[in-house]
Amino acid sequence: MKNLALIIMLCAAPLPALAHKVLASVFPSGEAIEGEVGFSNGDMAVGLIILVFGPDGEALGQTKTDADGFFIFKPEQPVAHTFHGDLGAGHVAEVTMPAEEIAAILGKAAPAATTAETPAEPAFGVVAIASLSDEERNAIAVLVRDEIRPLRREMAATREHQNMQSILGGIGYILGLFGLGFYLAARRNLAA
Repeated sequence: MKNLALIIMLCAAPLPALAHKVLASVFPSGEAIEGEVGFSNGDMAVGLIILVFGPDGEALGQTKTDADGFFIFKPEQPVAHTFHGDLGAGHVAEVTMPAEEIAAILGKAAPAATTAETPAEPAFGVVAIASLSDEERNAIAVLVRDEIRPLRREMAATREHQNMQSILGGIGYILGLFGLGFYLAARRNLAA
């Protein structure tokens, strides 16, 4: 009977909750900011209203996620933009794009406090891109964005999944508890 009680207690031990995290990211996309919102299990936030705030909390606008959980927002000021989405049930997505990246999108100088020195020589590929028309640049940006979307989603999902070390550690923990239970049961049987 004591063994049954021990087994019941081991089965009733608290286990970790199977929860999911909210994933949100933003990145430059031509003359706009593109972002995505979803959960670590791969479900994306469809039709979610995304509110955009400046560094002082002033509202800069809003946008909405599409059927794949992506949104696009065109900035107007070279200030940090914070994207906020309420997914309900206590899940909130919030991500900020720094003012330097917004300034680069707008083609303006970054705010005075965050201006960094620029290199004397242009970066690799700048000359080739500068010779393209705006239409060609936009077409390339759309193609690259569409090709990178599944990769970003897969990378985010991979980061959230348990790795082999965590799995083996959990199995070891369970086997250790069973071993302890059998040891205590054997000890009680020898004492009786």
